[in-house]
Amino acid sequence: MPRDIAEAAKARSGPSGLSAYVAAAVARQIERDNLNELIHVAEAEHGPVTEEEIQALRDQLQQARREQAQGGANAA
Repeated sequence: MPRDIAEAAKARSGPSGLSAYVAAAVARQIERDNLNELIHVAEAEHGPVTEEEIQALRDQLQQARREQAQGGANAA
């Protein structure tokens, strides 16, 4: 591991320690790799996802977040 990266990781690792920090980073990378594999399989079966489909899903997610935030504000 390059020294500057190791030093930055050690500085950010906090009380849990460098080993736990690195383990969490590796776990996130494995999750990303698994997701990329699923995307490739799905695209091979169903074709690539279009920019329009991606934007529609982003819009739906943003709307759901707005509704959730409004519901949380109304409950308070």
